[in-house]
Amino acid sequence: MATPSEEMNKDLTWRRFEDGEKEWDDWAEKIFVQDTSHKCPTYVHKTPPCQGSCPSGEDIRGWLGIGRGMEKPPEGMDRDEYMFLRSTDANPFPSMMGRVCPAPCQDGCNRNDVEDYVGINSVEQYIGDTAIEKGFKFEAGADTGKKVAVVGGGPAGMAAAYQLRRKGHAVTIFDENEGLGGMMRYGIPGYRIPRDKLDSEIQRILDMGVETRMKTRVGRDVSMEDVEKEFDSVLWALGCWTGRGLPVPGWEDTPNCVTGVAFLKAFNEGRMKVTADKVICIGGGDTSIDVVSVARRLGHVKHENPTDHPELVVRDGYVAHDTAMTAAAQGSDVTLTSLFKKDQMMAAEHEVIDATTEGVTILDGVMPLEVIKGEDGRATALKVCDCTMDGMTPIPTEGTERVLEADLIVAAIGQGGDMTGLEALANDRNLIDADKFYQVPGKAGHFVAGDIVRPHLLTTAIGQASIACDSIDHYLKNEEQKKRPKVDVHHFDLLNKLHEAGMDPEHFDNKEGDLRGTSNAKYAVHNYEDRSSQEVIPSADLFLGHFEFTPRNKRAEDVPTAEEVLGHFHERLMPLSEEQMVDESKRCMSCGMCFECDNCVVFCPQDAVFRVKKTDSTTGRYVDTDYTKCIGCHVCADVCPTGYIEMGLGE
Repeated sequence: MATPSEEMNKDLTWRRFEDGEKEWDDWAEKIFVQDTSHKCPTYVHKTPPCQGSCPSGEDIRGWLGIGRGMEKPPEGMDRDEYMFLRSTDANPFPSMMGRVCPAPCQDGCNRNDVEDYVGINSVEQYIGDTAIEKGFKFEAGADTGKKVAVVGGGPAGMAAAYQLRRKGHAVTIFDENEGLGGMMRYGIPGYRIPRDKLDSEIQRILDMGVETRMKTRVGRDVSMEDVEKEFDSVLWALGCWTGRGLPVPGWEDTPNCVTGVAFLKAFNEGRMKVTADKVICIGGGDTSIDVVSVARRLGHVKHENPTDHPELVVRDGYVAHDTAMTAAAQGSDVTLTSLFKKDQMMAAEHEVIDATTEGVTILDGVMPLEVIKGEDGRATALKVCDCTMDGMTPIPTEGTERVLEADLIVAAIGQGGDMTGLEALANDRNLIDADKFYQVPGKAGHFVAGDIVRPHLLTTAIGQASIACDSIDHYLKNEEQKKRPKVDVHHFDLLNKLHEAGMDPEHFDNKEGDLRGTSNAKYAVHNYEDRSSQEVIPSADLFLGHFEFTPRNKRAEDVPTAEEVLGHFHERLMPLSEEQMVDESKRCMSCGMCFECDNCVVFCPQDAVFRVKKTDSTTGRYVDTDYTKCIGCHVCADVCPTGYIEMGLGE
């Protein structure tokens, strides 16, 4: 119950002034009033929008700062390993994510308001490839004696295994496939995700002491009840392996109408060597781009036997094409239809451009109406028309109906879960419900992450796994779940940095220490406020005039033309050189964190802002303020490029 105001006025419990002090001092006698704020600089750490936009929550600004040479590694560790450890604190797949993540971080980058975003993906690819080349490893935490079953070895499951082993929990992965990696292995082509790099990043996690039970499906080969008996907790990271069919007449039970998920799995397993003469894919997202790009690379065999139809390979997990067929392959006519216009398609813009370069015909603003069949029951064409979009609902345009010939029709319009044998966990969408801690509601000890919660990006699955593992850790320790921060990403921690640099604050004895506060005692970090868990810093808070026009260091790409694409399975993205990586890292504006430009020191008219002694300096503690000299003019805040300085502490 609140204290009544009468009680508060009658019986004060704290004092700010002594008796008789009722007049304000004349501030002008003490300082030169430059404006009316009387406020001095405070160093405020905030989250940059790249990190705020990253579903994995990577400390992007942190590893770019290491790459540029601003933040120094601990003694005995080289820069590349330090970048690797900072990057993989959130995401153990830098080599993969640097290649295939659609990079919402780059869309959010404040540098877009200067000239162009920082090439975050390209630097991350450098980190991942260099780590593989140099053999960097992960370390497991001290054994807790607890065992966790991770069901599914895709990006969510593998990331969870990594985070759980770091916490010291034993992990066993159940996966029904022959190889680990989930959609990274079976959903994305090798020219986008090189399999040797994928294998290396997976093996690094297994080397932490992760056990596996492959070709084992929970709910079929082993019951959920048996898993519950053997393990202290279960994380469901099943993924979504069931593609959605087209909701149009003629689709159901038509043999040469297949889903994008099944098409890509048949290709990535090495079973499908050729495709059809005329291929139509309906989609607009990344999966559809992969389908049409693969179809252009495979081509077709002109005089194929009925037993060689590609849909037989796609639909039957044991049938495979003869490798010799590829020698006779000819180019395929491949068309992609999308409800949305090109600039509104879900696929990344550069992926759409690459597909067009490779000879794919893209019909945007087009909706499917009907699958047309021949006498043998196979599809011969797809009837379509132009459309406009009312939100997510297509509105057909009358008089634009037309027929597109097709030998194979692929639907890449979404994915769903296969909950056979696990019906007790399934919701009405055939997925698994999750609360804000990624616990399965009503199932103590059960947690969930990845596409089976909601189909989305690989990086989203990895970010969910990280949060779920924190929740599992609390559960296994019988701790109450902690409230997640508003900005729920991996943040720079100044106290950790001070500890790493051997600059821990001194112990404070609250019985003997001065409780009034001080600006020079060594038991506290002064003049610093951490708002990174609450605020993302916008470009409006930066001094953008500090940054010169600097073109982005772009990766070289091996994108074949329409004439070159047949049989072209070379890797698409070439990594940056070390010099390019450093140059690109320097383009980072270090939003919300000092990057030691000296503007505040140079422009302070009172010499009140000064560099911290080198023996006491580290990232985030480069400058300080002498408040006996500061006049509150806020020039330092005006010229701070990163928005790290705010005027506070005064009247």
